[in-house]
Amino acid sequence: MLTDPPQPARDVIILAYPGVLLLDIAGPADVFATPGVGPGYRVRIASLAGGSITASNGIAISTYALAELAVHGAVLMVPGGPGTVTAMRDGALLAALATAADQARLVASVCTGAFLLAAIGVLDGLRATTHWAHADKLARFRPGVTVDPDPIFIRQGRIWTSAGVTAGIDLALAIREQDAGRADAMTVARDLVVFLRRPGGQSQFSAPLRAQTSENPAHAGPNFDALHGWIAGNLGGDLRVDALAQQAGMSPRSFARVYQARTGTTPARTVATLRLDAARAALEAGMAVSVAAQRFGFGDADQLRRAFDRGLGVSPSAYRRSFSAPGARAV
Repeated sequence: MLTDPPQPARDVIILAYPGVLLLDIAGPADVFATPGVGPGYRVRIASLAGGSITASNGIAISTYALAELAVHGAVLMVPGGPGTVTAMRDGALLAALATAADQARLVASVCTGAFLLAAIGVLDGLRATTHWAHADKLARFRPGVTVDPDPIFIRQGRIWTSAGVTAGIDLALAIREQDAGRADAMTVARDLVVFLRRPGGQSQFSAPLRAQTSENPAHAGPNFDALHGWIAGNLGGDLRVDALAQQAGMSPRSFARVYQARTGTTPARTVATLRLDAARAALEAGMAVSVAAQRFGFGDADQLRRAFDRGLGVSPSAYRRSFSAPGARAV
């Protein structure tokens, strides 16, 4: 009986350099190395000269010389780590990376690996992300890059960038889904016990944490952590500026001005973000869309749908189908 010949494995080449973060390499490497339902991948770790490279945690990594590998048609991944700063000063490494990036089918960065892609001009004119704590620095380093600190990962044609550390796993799964389909990516996600494969538009960290960590120490004034906690406990209630100002013990005009100076955003935007984050978590737990809309202050399912479209690029129903726990029951 005639059978189709097996499809060749796709190549994935992951860059390594002294001080690289091992998890930025190991997470995507295991995603690509895990068998799915497609033809699979061949993963190789490369450095400028080959040989042993010591990661930031002291573990040695065996590598190939980048110039000796066939990069044409491969996925080229650039991880981050404490060694990124030194790597950005290595002219030979940047030249080799630029050559490889021109030849690769896809080019992707994890965490601060985006700085290396920015250093060789790959990100110019594109929207990109990195670890949220380094986003401002990336924007200053390469003004031609539109840096968005919020998403888990961003795809711009054949150039992908992702947020910190474990976001590289989400990015690698998304590449597998693009290459071989959803069944392949979900098979790998289950095998790796990745409970929720997050969409690229999902925030890097929770809305309550963002609210607590975003206050600008350069602007003296009240600390709004207590207010944020109160908002999170009253998402279905009246959260207009007058109500928030009363809770904070300030006049509405003074509250709005001081709040924006301290946090860099408006009270209304914080409320919208906290409501969206709560609704997202509730849908993951199996809550019905209409119930989530009412419970978290959206009014009706149509307003919740518009908020999801703006914030996550997906409808609430589609999000619930994709990311609710297996066996979750609508409540």
